[in-house]
Amino acid sequence: MSAPFDRSLTGDVESGIARDFAVSPQAGDEERVVESALRPHSLHDFIGQPKVARQLALVLEGAKRRGRPPDHVLLSGPPGLGKTSLALIIGSELGTAVKITSGPAIERSGDLAAMLSNLGSGDVLFIDEIHRIARPAEELLYMAMEDFRVDVVVGKGPGATAIPLEINPFTLVGATTRAGLLTGPLRDRFGFVGQMEFYEPTELQRVLARSADLLGVELTDDGSAEIAGRSRGTPRIANRLLRRVRDYAEVEADGRVTRAVARAALALYDVDELGLDRLDRAVLEALVARFNGGPVGVSTLAVAVGEEPHTVEEVCEPFLVRAGLLARTPRGRVATEAAWRHLGRPVPRGGVPLGGVTAAPRDPGSSSEPLFDA
Repeated sequence: MSAPFDRSLTGDVESGIARDFAVSPQAGDEERVVESALRPHSLHDFIGQPKVARQLALVLEGAKRRGRPPDHVLLSGPPGLGKTSLALIIGSELGTAVKITSGPAIERSGDLAAMLSNLGSGDVLFIDEIHRIARPAEELLYMAMEDFRVDVVVGKGPGATAIPLEINPFTLVGATTRAGLLTGPLRDRFGFVGQMEFYEPTELQRVLARSADLLGVELTDDGSAEIAGRSRGTPRIANRLLRRVRDYAEVEADGRVTRAVARAALALYDVDELGLDRLDRAVLEALVARFNGGPVGVSTLAVAVGEEPHTVEEVCEPFLVRAGLLARTPRGRVATEAAWRHLGRPVPRGGVPLGGVTAAPRDPGSSSEPLFDA
């Protein structure tokens, strides 16, 4: 299977925020090269997401028995959970080529038409961040997905002519971190939708064991458990932390990644027991120490930690909310009792007011929705 890159996949956050921290779920260009060496090449080797993997296996096997391309596939979920890996696995299982691009790279419908016309029969077209595709290109995609045909407009004004162009049957695999931003007509044209979930620590240990074997790292069970517990339920973060701990083990220890070595290395990289980094802890410290736990507005909180409001809202808050350390209320951000305890501070008398909502501590690797939309 070949996987030519028609467009580069950038690792920027949608809001334009770049984060060069050890626990960022985004991947830069250099990290994608390392990830490609660690990616599984079949559903049998793919770890985690058992429900999505099982459903996808049935879709692909049925298509192969019928001798036709499978339905178009939409993979939705937070970054770093394996959407790109599954897209490449689909091509590998079908024995076809995979063409890779990203939504922001398709600015004009002509770009997409050229890409579609170059697809071979049964090829897989993978569009990352498909919710960011330009509207003219999206409308062209409708007809391509349903009828395997595109209309190329030649000329302008009253003399413009639409020339129908037949394209080979193909399978579109779209990946998105924000399924709610997809338009209804586009979402309805996908025959299979897979919702990716955060990984459990035991699943991450299996991911780490496989990666350690490929990287030639001697990883003990307790060292694997220590790294998995700080990886925020995300394989990309787990593999990144493994590489950083490997560096520490080779330079400062005997090369073996044990619990003690992992703890010392992750402490050096400012990743604590829950997977919080320096900025995460700064947000909680400001909320608890300067504002007595809140409520406080996100703009005020951002000024207190010296960051932009979008950085706090888009980068820090999702994990803090999921871990049960912070709550979004109509009046502002509030630190939960779990946040006070995690920072080693006594919980205020009478508890923490959350607008009538009690936030219980959660497993950082589990999936949950924010308490409030505000």
